[in-house]
Amino acid sequence: MLIIPIKEGENIDRALKRYKRKFVQTTIKSQLQEQKEFKKPSVVRRAQIQKAQYVQLLRDAEDI
Repeated sequence: MLIIPIKEGENIDRALKRYKRKFVQTTIKSQLQEQKEFKKPSVVRRAQIQKAQYVQLLRDAEDI
């Protein structure tokens, strides 16, 4: 749970902006989006392998 202390005389819009920024920074939003849709373990693994291949390709290109 996020707690945003509001200072005396502070505008509610500014407090909301701080809350939204903190919400995004704590990666709660990304976790909620990931939980929205189930991904099969094989699909997740395939994506990891493709990413690793892409990174390796970039590293090999740097060496040449």
